[in-house]
Amino acid sequence: MSPRAGRTGPRTLAFVESPVQLLNVLEWAHAHAPGAGLALVVLSPVDPMTRGQLRRMAELAREEGHDVRWEEARGGASAPLRTIGGLAVPLRRARRVVLGDPFSRYVQLLLTITRAPEVVVVDDGTATMEFAGQLARGERLVRWHRKGGRPGPRDLVFAPVSAVARRRLSPGRDRTVEVFTSMPMADVPPGVTVRAHTFAWTRDRFGPPRVTQGADLVGTSLVETGVVDADAYVRAVGSLARTHGARRYFAHRRETTEKLHRLAVETGLEIVRPELPLELVARRGPVGRTVVSFPSTVVHTLPLALAGTGVRIAVCDIDPAWLTAHASPRAQGFLADVVGTARDAHQLRPATPPGPDPLSAR
Repeated sequence: MSPRAGRTGPRTLAFVESPVQLLNVLEWAHAHAPGAGLALVVLSPVDPMTRGQLRRMAELAREEGHDVRWEEARGGASAPLRTIGGLAVPLRRARRVVLGDPFSRYVQLLLTITRAPEVVVVDDGTATMEFAGQLARGERLVRWHRKGGRPGPRDLVFAPVSAVARRRLSPGRDRTVEVFTSMPMADVPPGVTVRAHTFAWTRDRFGPPRVTQGADLVGTSLVETGVVDADAYVRAVGSLARTHGARRYFAHRRETTEKLHRLAVETGLEIVRPELPLELVARRGPVGRTVVSFPSTVVHTLPLALAGTGVRIAVCDIDPAWLTAHASPRAQGFLADVVGTARDAHQLRPATPPGPDPLSAR
């Protein structure tokens, strides 16, 4: 195990909280900072699936020569204070800070400590699109599925920290800001440099995969985040599976065991819980000739990771009737934008479930 954060680190310090963020830090280092001496700090969550994928990704990072430091950042009431205290010195000494989730309160708190003249934001899925737009429009940083709601008491208490973090994420006379992304950037904040993320490291290290007949479905956590109705989602998945001849369902790491069990029983799909981000799993193979997804990060990333393999990506629109009463007013427009931009960029074909509206049986 690498030494705990707190000792003198190299010039580049990266913070990740999810497997996809860690993958994208590796992609950034491969593309733009070879030999940079990266110190990678994992702010570990409590979710077992996420922790398992992060452990596997940490092994890959060490194989690439990076110093990985695992922090039990949420391991009890005193963990945040202990973690932040241990990171204060390397944060102040780092010349470049790389982060994956600018919406994270943990990351925002760490940003108030650093004075690094270079800040890099790597992809954290489709949230990167929302982050860039909010920064460009001068808005407070709010995750898309929460946008439109009134700030809660915790938001108000944390507001001063968020305001400082937002300034750290804005370019200035003594600070450059880069966004390393595979997502389309409709709104680019003035002074921010956007660099293309093409999954070059993934394609160099893995594959090409064995391509099988039929289709694979990609799961989403839209039910868990309160955006999409669970009954509608299960019926839509069943319809897509029948239409495309799918046999496997790749679960999102945040999907609940109860929902996945229901999907297995009602659709007959084999539920697969990937040990790595789906881009790596698909690139290693085997993978279906068609991969069907709801609006999510993978409709932008899989076409890049699977370039040249002959695998086709199809995307299913979210019917407005599937949304819950608690869904953010921003949800439908944001999801439609994810689909539309992916179709424009990668010529994806539609995969709308045929027949009656999945909600018609409600």
